[in-house]
This record gives sequence, structure tokens and C-alpha cells, in this order.
Amino acid sequence: MPDRLYLSCWIRGFSEQNMLRYFEKLLGLFPYSQLAQRGPTLRVYAIERVEPPQIEKEFAPETDASKIVDAAREVMADDSVAEVEAAWDLWQYDEDWKLRPSAVTLMCIGPEFENENHDHLRIEFGLDSRFLPIPGIDSSLRMGQSNLRSLLHLVNQIEQSLPLERRTIWSESGANFAEILAHSVSKFEVN
Repeated sequence: MPDRLYLSCWIRGFSEQNMLRYFEKLLGLFPYSQLAQRGPTLRVYAIERVEPPQIEKEFAPETDASKIVDAAREVMADDSVAEVEAAWDLWQYDEDWKLRPSAVTLMCIGPEFENENHDHLRIEFGLDSRFLPIPGIDSSLRMGQSNLRSLLHLVNQIEQSLPLERRTIWSESGANFAEILAHSVSKFEVN
């Protein structure tokens, strides 16, 4: 059963004054899709996500991260969350392997926003199955590895560019993704 996969980051000295600066760095590191027809969409929610967003704005593809953050800055407060819905290109199987846009949500969570993890920056990568081999499909192991390398490359860039206290890759169900990955790969004959 596919599960949603996330990266949570905790930043040293994270505050209302610097949170958008770190979010801009995260947005600048993200490898936006070259194949998507639409650009990123910014939404800022105050207090909780059940309310309509204070701002919702779509940007052209290849918009600079600073322009997205400038729009967020107009309404962002310490009890808000900024979400950028975007895409990146991953190998996906639909009768054949093709690079296709895959939805991702990047978030900056204000220090006073109600948040079960108390993380500061978060990326929702979508379903973990995009990073796992599919039994019975040719080239599945190689394509899953390629997608996983893209994810790990991004995590490594984030670690090098932001003053992280800690970071974790986690799944919605709480299952250990590393164990799921090892189990999935063990089903394949690897020479």
C-alpha cells in the first residue's frame, strides 16, 4: 500500500524574522520540473489549513524563488504556513518509462502555527512508490534508484545550504521507509 513520503527540517534559530529567508533558500534549491505545463502555486494559511488561504497565487514556470517569497511576505505571520505546490521530473511507468512531472508541496511553517511535528520546513514528495521498484516491470529497479537519487541529492543540498538542527524523512503511516526500500529491493535479483 503506497504511503506519502515527507522530509522535515528543523532550523537552528528559526524565527518569524528569518523563516522566509530559509524558505527562499529551500525554494531556490528545489529542481522544478522542466516538463510541467504550469508553474508553482503559493498558498498561505493562517492559524490552520481548514480556513481559506489568505493568498493563492500561481506563478509562471521558472519564476525566481524571491518573487514567490515576496508574495508570501505580504501576509505571512508566525502563526501561518506557506505552501508552494510545484512539480519535479521523476521516472514514472505507464506502459513505458517516461520522465513526467510529479507533484510536490514545499512548506514553511511559522513557529506559532499548529504543527504536530514542530518542524520548520517540510517537503511532501507524494507517494513513496515513486521511489521504489515495481515488481514485474522491466527497468523498475534502475528507475526507482534514479528517482531515489534525485530525492537524496536534494536532501544533501538542503543539509549543505541550511543550518539544520536535524532532518528526517518520514512516511504518513509512520512506517520506516528505509526498511520498506530494503524489502522492495530484496525482491530483485541484483548482479
